[in-house]
Amino acid sequence: MGVPQTLQRQQRLKSRKQIDALFREGHSFAIYPLRIVFREVSPEAEPLKFGVSVSTRYFKKAVDRNLMKRRIREAWRLQRAPLEGLPLHVFVLYTAKELLPYDRISRSMGQAIEKLKDGRS
Repeated sequence: MGVPQTLQRQQRLKSRKQIDALFREGHSFAIYPLRIVFREVSPEAEPLKFGVSVSTRYFKKAVDRNLMKRRIREAWRLQRAPLEGLPLHVFVLYTAKELLPYDRISRSMGQAIEKLKDGRS
């Protein structure tokens, strides 16, 4: 059948300690409407972990925040293949003040993944 395409539990960046280290020691760049924070980790650690955040400042309703997080996670899931197996922690922050359509987020995510891939080569 093939490899499952879901974003599995071990691929999610959820540990407070890992997230704090990522923001403290990591690097970042922005491709509107996303800010990407990334950090290379030791190859012995789990490879390629991903996290996402949408600000409550701009989106008061949880429904809107969850919609944007779903769109970002889906864009990541479909385009992450070039980064598979790399020892990276990646966190995506949604910076726009309005709800944007999936195709705009997907395009930005593709550019971000290309930049992450090229930056490591």
